[in-house]
Amino acid sequence: MMNIYTVCFFGHRYIERRTEISDRLDKLLHDLITQKEYVDFLIGRDGEFDLLASAAIKRAIRSYSYGNTHFTLVLPYMKAEYRDNEKEYLDYYDEVEVCAESSEAHPKSAIQVRNRSMIDRSDLVVCCIQHKSGGAYRTIQYAEKQGKKIVNLADEN
Repeated sequence: MMNIYTVCFFGHRYIERRTEISDRLDKLLHDLITQKEYVDFLIGRDGEFDLLASAAIKRAIRSYSYGNTHFTLVLPYMKAEYRDNEKEYLDYYDEVEVCAESSEAHPKSAIQVRNRSMIDRSDLVVCCIQHKSGGAYRTIQYAEKQGKKIVNLADEN
């Protein structure tokens, strides 16, 4: 049976030190794609870090993947932007899914519910947490409680 290693990504809506974060992410993605049998990437599309990570994942897949990756956008609920541009989304991501649990949650809590669902499915949580507040920070606190392996690209190494 294939060994699928699932990785999800979370970060603040706005990020600082973009180049440094991007360089760390590039190295991490290279290592994941070249060392794991199959990598399933899960991402949202809710802020600057998500867009930076998506671009890095696409670059890494083009550079190192030999068909051993899957890239999924996980929406908290059906969004008009996706409905109206489905083809462009499906050209970019391998798959777009609407998280079942969060699509039935209150819109104010839907992103948090979707984030927890992504964490529950993941072996590794990659984040860019630069402030001890906000939704991304709460998401990582949840991941810690679940005993997940976490890499914070914003940590001073």
